[in-house]
Amino acid sequence: MMSVDLKPAIVEGAYLMSISARTAPKTRGIDEVEIVLIENEKELNKLADKMEEIGKETERAFFVRDSNNVRRSQAVLLIGVKSSKPKGLNCGACGHGTCEEFEKAIKVQGRDFVGPMCAFQLIDLGIAVGSAAKTASLLNIDNRIMFSIGAAALKLGLMENSDFALGIPLSAYGKNIYFDRKM
Repeated sequence: MMSVDLKPAIVEGAYLMSISARTAPKTRGIDEVEIVLIENEKELNKLADKMEEIGKETERAFFVRDSNNVRRSQAVLLIGVKSSKPKGLNCGACGHGTCEEFEKAIKVQGRDFVGPMCAFQLIDLGIAVGSAAKTASLLNIDNRIMFSIGAAALKLGLMENSDFALGIPLSAYGKNIYFDRKM
């Protein structure tokens, strides 16, 4: 009996997920979604180490719990947006009257991200991430969308054109490792 290495299939699935994220509808048809795939074990561990560090520094146990999931994952798909760049709709959802005012606003470093943020950029991110997760589900690749992964990825500089990101860890075991987790 020969054991099957599922990692190549998971990585191929991540590429298909990237297509889903790329082709997902975007506000005004402007695509500013950034997609990065991490499949190298050394890079996955570096990301997990950063998540663990953040969790301990900020006393948020879920970062440490999630870092253990990343260590057991065969790949992680990062999807982000330049949330500091408005879509030009002057909607005011960011808390400013116009996109021009938003662009001139003082940027504030929060615990994990910099604000204010364009709501439509974040909506585009949500649609892209949802589309990618749907593709993983169709391919029977276990996954879970995690903000903790995105925050750590940004702190490590893994996303060149994003200031808000989410991560989707990917694996294939007999049971989904991303659910029924304990702190």
